[in-house]
Amino acid sequence: MKARILAASLSLSAMAFVGLLQDEGYTDKAVIPTQNDRPTVGFGSTFHESGQPVKLGDTTTPVRALIKAQAHISQEEALFRKSLPKVALFQAEYDLYMDWVYQYGIGAWNKSSMRKGLQAGNYRAACDALLLYKYSGGYDCSTPGNKRCAGVWTRQLERHKTCLSAQP
Repeated sequence: MKARILAASLSLSAMAFVGLLQDEGYTDKAVIPTQNDRPTVGFGSTFHESGQPVKLGDTTTPVRALIKAQAHISQEEALFRKSLPKVALFQAEYDLYMDWVYQYGIGAWNKSSMRKGLQAGNYRAACDALLLYKYSGGYDCSTPGNKRCAGVWTRQLERHKTCLSAQP
């Protein structure tokens, strides 16, 4: 059986990076992906490499979008690893929580019950806490038949399933 590795020693796998890009989808013009969300461009980027927020009307190319996504992930990964001192994770756990951080941001991660569960060594509770994040723009995306933000809930369900399957 594989052992968990300190989060400080891990980085996002190539497979997870590609999956994240697929989940985010690509747009060459800034859009608001769900009601009351921030404008995004490329592969869900809300900020440019310079740190400036994306504004409606901003455009990108596929290559610039990849660079922007990698720059964003690199910054968030450093903060993510610092947020979990002495916490060990399986690669699958690291990847899915980094995917979550890319979507919700490091500020939300630092306040999350997932982080608290991991710090307490309660990996199952951390997995289950993923299901608490089902809102977008104040709307419950888990509402059956919703057309507003169903992808938000679908993504959480997939993360939860992956998280549970990673548990020994």
